[in-house]
Amino acid sequence: MTLTGKTALVTGGNRGIGLATVRALAQAGATVHFTARSAANLAAAQRELGPVIATGHVANMTDRLAMTTLFQQPFDILINNAGIIGPIGRILDIQVEDWARNIDTNLTAAFHATQLALRHMVQRGGGTIVNLSSGAAHRPQEGWSAYCAGKAGLAMLTRSVHMEYGDHGIRIFGFAPGVVDTDMQGTIRASGINPVSKLPRASLAPADEPARAIAWLCTPAADPLAGSELDVRNPDLRAAAGLPPLA
Repeated sequence: MTLTGKTALVTGGNRGIGLATVRALAQAGATVHFTARSAANLAAAQRELGPVIATGHVANMTDRLAMTTLFQQPFDILINNAGIIGPIGRILDIQVEDWARNIDTNLTAAFHATQLALRHMVQRGGGTIVNLSSGAAHRPQEGWSAYCAGKAGLAMLTRSVHMEYGDHGIRIFGFAPGVVDTDMQGTIRASGINPVSKLPRASLAPADEPARAIAWLCTPAADPLAGSELDVRNPDLRAAAGLPPLA
């Protein structure tokens, strides 16, 4: 698996699945950029990466001007990873402003990044976009109305991009990484509000597994799957991406 000569951007690449994806793409030969919300988060990510070379940018996904400035340079690969889980709570217990903030981060900001990336990709004859999806895009979870709605919208965005620009060389995938040991899962466990919060930490997957699958999706080997919603737990996908079979 090689991505030599490709330039990639991972949003929210300073921790969790995003940071693992930065590492996986760089190890595959790509020139990798990533975003973080603050200089402190950026510095922490660079320490975690160690000898892995990647360029960090302080940019909040919802800051339209910052993202427009960042996308003045073209990227061959966009990983729409940045996202939030909250507000966690039943519909009558949450504020509409918090609900809207989730949609702006998980859906509207991902649309904006996709739009900015497409302008260069279409001109250059192709590119790859991976949207971090979730089982929540297809199955509601108590207390996650905003997250489920945002991920469902993102799944439809994936299909829309494939329909409109697949013939222009754009390869886009929705990818559900499974239940991974990240800070977001810590927030979910603390809420105690639905079955996902009850999962023991020992049962959660390491972040490097979905990251390796994401890197594989950026290679031509994944061409037949373009436009699809994929799940890291699918045995055929795991085998193709070189991941161990699930127990």
